Amino acid sequence: MTGVDTKQAGTPQIIDGKYPVVRELSREGNVTLYEVQSAQGQGTPRQVAWFDIATPADRQSFHAYRTALRAVAPAGLSDVVARPGAYYAVWQPLSGTPLAELLSSGVKKRQETIDAVEALAAKLADHGFALEDADIVVSAEQPSVAYLRPTAPRSAPDLAARNAPILGALRGGRVRRKRQPGAWLTFVPGLLLLAGAGWLGAQAAQIYLNPPVAEVARVIGSEAANAAGQLTRAGFRVEYTYGESAGAAVGAVIRQEPDGGTALPIGRLVVLTVNKPQPLVVPKLEDLTLAQAQAPLKDNALKLGKVVRVDGTASKTPEGRIIAQIPPPGSSSQRGQPIQVVVSTGIRGEETWIADLRGMTFEQAREHARAAGLVVTTWTKQPSDRLPNTVLAQEPAPFERVTVGSPVKLVLAAVKYSPPTAPAAPLPIPPPYVPPQPVQPAPDPAAPGQTTPGQPAPGQPSPEGTAPEQTLPTQNAPAPGTSSEVPAAPPTPEPAPAAEPSVPEVPEGAVVADPSQTRQVNLNYTFPSDLPAGTYTISVLDADGEREIMPGVDAAQVAGRLAQAPQAVRGDAVFIIRRDGNEYTRVSPQ
Repeated sequence: MTGVDTKQAGTPQIIDGKYPVVRELSREGNVTLYEVQSAQGQGTPRQVAWFDIATPADRQSFHAYRTALRAVAPAGLSDVVARPGAYYAVWQPLSGTPLAELLSSGVKKRQETIDAVEALAAKLADHGFALEDADIVVSAEQPSVAYLRPTAPRSAPDLAARNAPILGALRGGRVRRKRQPGAWLTFVPGLLLLAGAGWLGAQAAQIYLNPPVAEVARVIGSEAANAAGQLTRAGFRVEYTYGESAGAAVGAVIRQEPDGGTALPIGRLVVLTVNKPQPLVVPKLEDLTLAQAQAPLKDNALKLGKVVRVDGTASKTPEGRIIAQIPPPGSSSQRGQPIQVVVSTGIRGEETWIADLRGMTFEQAREHARAAGLVVTTWTKQPSDRLPNTVLAQEPAPFERVTVGSPVKLVLAAVKYSPPTAPAAPLPIPPPYVPPQPVQPAPDPAAPGQTTPGQPAPGQPSPEGTAPEQTLPTQNAPAPGTSSEVPAAPPTPEPAPAAEPSVPEVPEGAVVADPSQTRQVNLNYTFPSDLPAGTYTISVLDADGEREIMPGVDAAQVAGRLAQAPQAVRGDAVFIIRRDGNEYTRVSPQ
């Protein structure tokens, strides 16, 4: 059963998420009576009559039962729920004496009790119920319905036959008083009233048993108010529930119960489920053009509504830009709802000027431009030593008067890569390989033609003036006629001189600067008269690196003028002129 949680088939645990089941009391047809705890889990137990709705006839029977409950207004009725998947009535216990116990006690009944029970019987009969269909308790001489059993409508003769035993037993213990002459006339109004009530009851039963039937119109996709009007004009009652469907418009009917084309008695209930999705956040469209606004609207399942064009002079909004929107940004809206916008028609012939944006961040520059009635339309990146996204140049120039709404172009700083200012030192060259010299053999003193150190050569006088000693020939002396010279030792190869590092040739007349010495050079440069617009700086590059010697100056201030400056440098030097951070030209020092 929808709305009843179960652990196993046929054993319900909780009804509609709030009534825990204690036990099952009875089951008649499609109606099951349960004893349940209260919704808060405290207090006395209650009874729930649960209806299993499987066919349109079951649904009609329940709605007839609910109509009777509303008319009778039983004291024991706590709640009646009728929605798709959950049809039930909740009953609470009443204190008092049950009517059956009162009838069997034999105690004389007071006239007030008898009259009240008879009135209750007539009230129940008007809706097709007998006294035996109700659990009645009597308290303070007044009967109350503690529980009314669902049953098929009974005919008037059947009702009279079923109520006669109970009413007869109720009147059986009453003491009849002696009638006065003419007292019977007092019963005439009552008899007339009873006859009229009977006739009205019969007519009501006839209408209830044979109500006019009409076909339920199909209203799915229609707007809820229109669908409800169409159904109420056909004689049906309408209730709303809410759901969500991405493909339907907000406020449209996405389901109906019973379905369109069903034959239903006049006066019965038709439940309509209306599309009501979760709210969405409205995006900000201000300062955008209509074309640019389409993307955020599409992303949030919204659409562009009415467009109102107004003069943008007061708000300083350029032509074609959105000034305001309805609903405002950040508010809640439903899927598919239109967003109305107010678009500027432009600013009437006003002029403005823009401040010097150089050195600002991109966000700061854009806010300054907007305050001046201008719009930043384009920006480019340029390598620079400044922080990223810092404004290096702008167009229009600072303090230039322009028409309100004019575009502004910015040049922003990007990360700059700087190569090393001095070349890296070369790796040391290893010394050339030198082979070891061979060892010379010691000279033989006995060999002819050789002299020992300190001994004069043959044929030369002795240092002391004495004649040299004559050497006798030995056994190993060479024979006469043969040469006495000893072969000379093989020549020892001279080691090759070490290779010297190559030195680049210096052209004639060129002067090579000593990197370790400081010298004075001069800058002499005349800027062209048609110098391109921009900011110009001058720096010198020498052995110590590059350094700026003239800060940024506007082109209008230096065009056609001569730049002269002495500068102390080390090593080779050159002057570099830059425009907006980019190299413009190089000038050799003098």
